[in-house]
Amino acid sequence: MVRPWSPRDLKEELEMRQDLRALAAAATLVAAMAASEAALAQKQGGILKLSHFDSPASMSILEESTRAAEQPMMHVFNNLIMYKQDVPQNSLQSIVPDLATGWSWSEEGTELTFPLRQGVKWHDGKPFTAKDVKCTWDLLMGTGSDKLRVDHASPGMTMLLK
Repeated sequence: MVRPWSPRDLKEELEMRQDLRALAAAATLVAAMAASEAALAQKQGGILKLSHFDSPASMSILEESTRAAEQPMMHVFNNLIMYKQDVPQNSLQSIVPDLATGWSWSEEGTELTFPLRQGVKWHDGKPFTAKDVKCTWDLLMGTGSDKLRVDHASPGMTMLLK
């Protein structure tokens, strides 16, 4: 014969279920913290491996205009400005700052000024400055002493020639 549940039995059952839920929540939290510890303990350097559909001549986004080079490297380099990533159609209205904090034109419309984001550093810890922007601009315009050239003798290598 089965004994009916008393109010005391029901109360004990509910308390036990609450204790089990609390224990399960604590175990989940401990497991999440243990898993996130690996992310917090990341170290600098290493090798990034990814699958790619092609073998571009270089990884220079300044020299290559193919999707093969641009697609993986756009996640490595920043721009002064970029298209807003959540807008499906690129337009002048969808341009947003990246390394620049904004931009403004002179009254004559002949000069464009980009205030630079502060606190940005290169991979070696050196600060990002207006000189870096000028160097890149001069490389693109071919007006600097340095010239970019893809070294086809060594696939995947870009050389700076002085």
